[in-house]
Amino acid sequence: MRDDLGVGGVAREVHVLYARWYEVLARGSFPRDDVTWQYPPGAGAVFLSPALLPWLSYFEAFVALTLLADAAVTLALARAGRTGAWLWTGGLPLLLHIPLARYDVQVTAPAVLALLAVRHRRPRTAGVLAGLGAMVKVWPALTLLGTPRGPATRAAWTSAAASAAALLAVLVLGFSHTLDFLRQQGGRGLQIESLGGTALHLAGLTGRPVTVAYRYGAFEFVGPYVTGLARLSLLLSAAAFCWLLFWRVRARRWTTATPFDAALCAVLLFTVTSRVISPQYLIWLLGLAAVCLTSRHTTQRPVALLLLPATALSSLAYPVLYEDVLAGTPLGCLLMVVRNALLLAAALLSARRLWTAAEAGRDGRRKPAGARTTS
Repeated sequence: MRDDLGVGGVAREVHVLYARWYEVLARGSFPRDDVTWQYPPGAGAVFLSPALLPWLSYFEAFVALTLLADAAVTLALARAGRTGAWLWTGGLPLLLHIPLARYDVQVTAPAVLALLAVRHRRPRTAGVLAGLGAMVKVWPALTLLGTPRGPATRAAWTSAAASAAALLAVLVLGFSHTLDFLRQQGGRGLQIESLGGTALHLAGLTGRPVTVAYRYGAFEFVGPYVTGLARLSLLLSAAAFCWLLFWRVRARRWTTATPFDAALCAVLLFTVTSRVISPQYLIWLLGLAAVCLTSRHTTQRPVALLLLPATALSSLAYPVLYEDVLAGTPLGCLLMVVRNALLLAAALLSARRLWTAAEAGRDGRRKPAGARTTS
């Protein structure tokens, strides 16, 4: 394995940033006053994990563990259904070497395994995996959104809370400055790959003044309209959360695929309303879409298909043509408009199909095999 895999900005994050965090964490402290540290404390375990392979360099060990997580996801999906495994193994390479140089495969693994545990009626196992995943990067908690009402949901959510609390307690006792990430997360602005960022880039093409600056470890817009658009993103995320809760309350029809479909829909909605839509977010979406395709009852097949071109365009935008995206050239703007339009279309289609499937149980229409109604 070569240390120069992906020479340039993509691999630099592991070589420099992750390795620097590793040195700090190895001394018993989370990064302090570091604007680039914006992750829940469970992420520290991932950045420390290359110590398990001391005979390799930090980068080599990180990539090796990423490949191990990838293999675990692939095996689990293959056992659940070949179509899902094909989407994962065929979709991930569209991101080039980004999956090997970010820690999102390691985050996606517990989310995928949590959903498959729900399928096998192991709610406590699902809860533990979702809780641990949420402590690494928050969004795996959404895998429990679609658990059927009743004892299964209570067991899953209770286990998730207990496992997250236990891990947090261990980290608080073992490290200093465990919650310092909260200060940095609150200060983030509007990143250039977001929907709001695309709107500003388009405004720049019409002659309006726009400025990009490197802040909080990413390129963000600064200047007029930025604060308003960032607040609008947060409001849309809150609205998405309220809609998901409303869906949960009204839904009466569950199939074996409902937990999978709800998880994909939720993560898609929070992705498109985010102030940041980095290419590695597609790793999450591919993993969840792959789980959806393991069930013949899923409503999300067209959504999964939309994610494939969005994934390919994400790697074109970064790293292949990132200079164009950064400069806001017509080509860079076109890439981001099409990529974000695909993601927005996927999110809206996902929500519509999830809602329609839940409402089918209210109007008396025939349920497909494997469906059941709860009250």
